[in-house]
Amino acid sequence: MPGLKITLLQQPLVWMDGPANLRHFDIQLEGVTGRDVIVLPEMFTTGFAMEAAKQSMSQDDVVAWMQSKARQTNALIAGSAALQTDRGPVNRFLLIEPEGKVHFYDKRHLFRMAEEHHHYEAGNERVVFEWRGWRILPLVCYDLRFPVWSRNRNDYDLLLYVANWPAPRSLHWQSLLVARAIENQAWVAGCNRVGTDGNGHHYRGDSRVISPQGEIIATAEPHLATRIDAEMSLSALQEYRAQFPAWQDADPFTLD
Repeated sequence: MPGLKITLLQQPLVWMDGPANLRHFDIQLEGVTGRDVIVLPEMFTTGFAMEAAKQSMSQDDVVAWMQSKARQTNALIAGSAALQTDRGPVNRFLLIEPEGKVHFYDKRHLFRMAEEHHHYEAGNERVVFEWRGWRILPLVCYDLRFPVWSRNRNDYDLLLYVANWPAPRSLHWQSLLVARAIENQAWVAGCNRVGTDGNGHHYRGDSRVISPQGEIIATAEPHLATRIDAEMSLSALQEYRAQFPAWQDADPFTLD
């Protein structure tokens, strides 16, 4: 059973300048081949800007760019963007296949400490989709703090996070990613940005890939614009879940 090859692009973002950010990622994606999933940070076209609720690039333009990159790399391209939609502005995690198919998840837990909930509409649908034999659950940044929303109901193999997670709370980011992997008996990948945003918040990155047993199999150097690659094994995940089926004893939480 083939593994899933994942790449996380831990990069700085230009504040509120979509074209500049797309040009930057054009360069990062040049010559990238042989990957299955390539992940960009949260709000990769703007940075974590509340202003983007009214000044974002159009969804059509962002999707068209991501489709071109997915075709170019023959990989699933994933990242969130501030977008205007029929139901208002959302922080939308887009995941686009090489053939152009679009999957998306709208961030449910909006970061009230930055008043994100006053600028964006919260998502209300948990999304799981299949890619190259893997079941993937995409979530965004602050969602990481809420384990009921990310509970593995034996319906996903990979939990994928994108983030603009500030440096002062990096310990929370690192600890919760490991916790989500262990408690859900799933692979976890988290792609965070680096640099400083237009509000003066600083980001360490600490992007990483974590095994179902909580082992960090790949991690990015903090504060560094970089790329990390990892290969995840589905057969190892299935074997572990069969040998240690703690998931069968999970509490029957509801999501209502």
